[in-house]
Amino acid sequence: MRSLGLIAGSGGLPAAIAREARGRGVERIVAVAFPGQTPADIGRAADEVHWVRVGQLGKLIRALRAAGVTEAVMAGRLEPRLVISELRLDLRMLALAARVADRRADTVLRAIAEEMERDGIRLLDSTLYLNALMAREGPMTRRRPGAAAAEDIRFGAGIAREVARLDIGQIVVVRKKAVVAVEAMEGTDETIRRAARLCPKGMVAVKVSRPRQDMRFDVPVVGGETIGLLAEARAAALALEAGRTIMLDREAFLRRADEARIAVVGI
Repeated sequence: MRSLGLIAGSGGLPAAIAREARGRGVERIVAVAFPGQTPADIGRAADEVHWVRVGQLGKLIRALRAAGVTEAVMAGRLEPRLVISELRLDLRMLALAARVADRRADTVLRAIAEEMERDGIRLLDSTLYLNALMAREGPMTRRRPGAAAAEDIRFGAGIAREVARLDIGQIVVVRKKAVVAVEAMEGTDETIRRAARLCPKGMVAVKVSRPRQDMRFDVPVVGGETIGLLAEARAAALALEAGRTIMLDREAFLRRADEARIAVVGI
């Protein structure tokens, strides 16, 4: 592939995908970035950057088409509260918003993907270049969950999968088979912060994908901020859905978990 479009949200995932794509032979990265959301240094990862406001779907598509892009990936998170904010939508996004059934992330992103494909831009699986960063099944740290943490993982996995099935969130925090916090629109890290205020130590976090997760967007991601918050909260364990969760800077992530005596396992 000569050129790859990169629809870049927040965090380190867009840059990680750009690095891996270049290593796999992609010659040119064309990024679409969003003020206040995309890292300001995205230009270091991309050859060409087009800044658009959230809600300017028409401008986004025109920028990629003008650059000759026919395949693109979505990477990184946009602030979920934007979907209930008073955004200035362009005509194309207004038309899309009028026909979607609801404003859940999966609903909106699927509609955007369909709209892009009408213009000849195919969205690819966002994990295409990230095999080395995916969670693996079984223990991933030297430390393994104790009996109590293992029970909490089993309990939390069932709750997390049901919450994900309803497209509410992807992570739950439990302690002694009690639900401490459930993710909604605030995101993983804010959920952990909220849980830490209720549970001084020993909590277990379980993060999964939707049962019918579209791997083109909103794939579960954890990174340095996540493990840092769990370390501060003196968490016991973190369980991630194997093969469907991205671990940014995977080796550093697992090293930090071992230092904090947090067991990380793939389920």
